[in-house]
Amino acid sequence: MLPNRLFLLLIAVIFSVTGCSHYRPAPAAFHAALQEPYRLDSGDTIRLLVYEEADLSQSYAVDQAGYVSIPLVGNVPARGRTAQELELDIAARLADGFLRDPDVAVEVERYRPIFVMGEVGAAGQYLYVPGMTVQKAIAASGGFSPRAYQGSVDITRSVNGEIMTGRVPISDPLLPGDTLYVRERLF
Repeated sequence: MLPNRLFLLLIAVIFSVTGCSHYRPAPAAFHAALQEPYRLDSGDTIRLLVYEEADLSQSYAVDQAGYVSIPLVGNVPARGRTAQELELDIAARLADGFLRDPDVAVEVERYRPIFVMGEVGAAGQYLYVPGMTVQKAIAASGGFSPRAYQGSVDITRSVNGEIMTGRVPISDPLLPGDTLYVRERLF
């Protein structure tokens, strides 16, 4: 009789521990977003180059509403667009009564930040650098704390306007705007 009770107790402990972990593997769209062209959002800064127009060629921030305010043409929607899509829109607006055949280039000057939370040396907001991985972001935030689980982390990411959270290994690449959460280890 005792072995059955011990077995049942062991099963109950296993279910309670695994039930509390809220394991969420990363959905397929989560990793597919890494292969898509970069989409602008609030917090990004673009560099606009209008050839032979030095007054227009400068840096512009994407505001909280998702717009870039450009002299002569006003607010241009940037959220969810690629740099090339924004470039075509600005060129079309400048050609509509301001410049004849404008030559426009748009590039991302500074990406929106990432956020690192949980069991790290210094949780907070950090600059995103192209090619950044989870491990590099943790290193930038002071490394793992002594209580940190170092095998994987939870990332919250916006994919096509939908907020998704998934668990990934520390070798996974990041995207601008990602939020990392380093969990505490159980033992």
